[in-house]
Amino acid sequence: MTAVLPSSVDRARLLADPALREAIGRLHPTLARVAAYHRGWVDADGSPAGDASGKALRPALALLGADAARVSAGVALPAAVAVELVHDFSLLHDDLMDGDTERRHRPTAWTVFGMPAALLAGDGLLAVAYRMLEESSAPGSAAAQGLLASCVDRLVGGQADDLDFERRLDVSYDEYLAMSAGKTGALLGGACCLGAALGGASPDHVAALAQYGEELGLAFQLVDDLLGIWGDPAVTGKPVLSDLRSRKKSAPIVLAAATSPQLRAYLGGQDADLAGLAAQIEAAGVRGRVQAEVEAHVRRATGALRGAGLDQRAVDELVRTADYVTGRDS
Repeated sequence: MTAVLPSSVDRARLLADPALREAIGRLHPTLARVAAYHRGWVDADGSPAGDASGKALRPALALLGADAARVSAGVALPAAVAVELVHDFSLLHDDLMDGDTERRHRPTAWTVFGMPAALLAGDGLLAVAYRMLEESSAPGSAAAQGLLASCVDRLVGGQADDLDFERRLDVSYDEYLAMSAGKTGALLGGACCLGAALGGASPDHVAALAQYGEELGLAFQLVDDLLGIWGDPAVTGKPVLSDLRSRKKSAPIVLAAATSPQLRAYLGGQDADLAGLAAQIEAAGVRGRVQAEVEAHVRRATGALRGAGLDQRAVDELVRTADYVTGRDS
């Protein structure tokens, strides 16, 4: 069942969208067009498009984290914009590295504008993200810049591990979780605490929000892995059995490969019936195990918020957001 979109996500989109458009407008015009296309604001020819952009989850988390630490949305807004810019930077590069040709039911930016332009657009977004924090007059500007740098460092490290996994057949589940903690958990953790840090929140508040975000990030990635095999292509915008087709070492595939010679042979390059492999993975109980792991990470995420002295209304909304993230079907 699809989770209900929290009102905080709509609020974040309304607050962050004008600031995001202004930030992307600071790029070189050629790169701004690539970034605007990637976000779904324009078509390939630059004409306005329908709203095909993402759900503003990371800006919502940044603003909610600020709410929880009693930092105003106005102070936290540069952090909300910065984390979304970093997210777009990572997606532009990720699509290129993975050879993905479709995102959100449209051709990916690199297939439309070429690899060099997509790479440079991602680089430009990263630079503007740091500039947003640098130009803020908030008391935690320097701390927020250091925090974002740490998140990006871990994100890039997770991506490097993911690339290494492509050449290996012996990836363990623990290694996979460590990779995901960097590739996905680090930026969601940063999103949750960056607005609070920018506003000068206490280290305890920042740490609790970061822990919530990192656990939520792992749950988010595991849900994505389930969708990568069993998601509806009409909803996810990815081909059927996408992760199996690309021999991606996602959580279900890593777990199943430990006991399936047929799956290991396929990962090594042999041909196989993909629908049959998906059925085999499910029959082995792997799908249920990964779903149980999702629920465990959500419990740890919400548990990190309890007793931390955060604003209760914002904590309640963060709990609802966790339910939304892990109940998504797209």
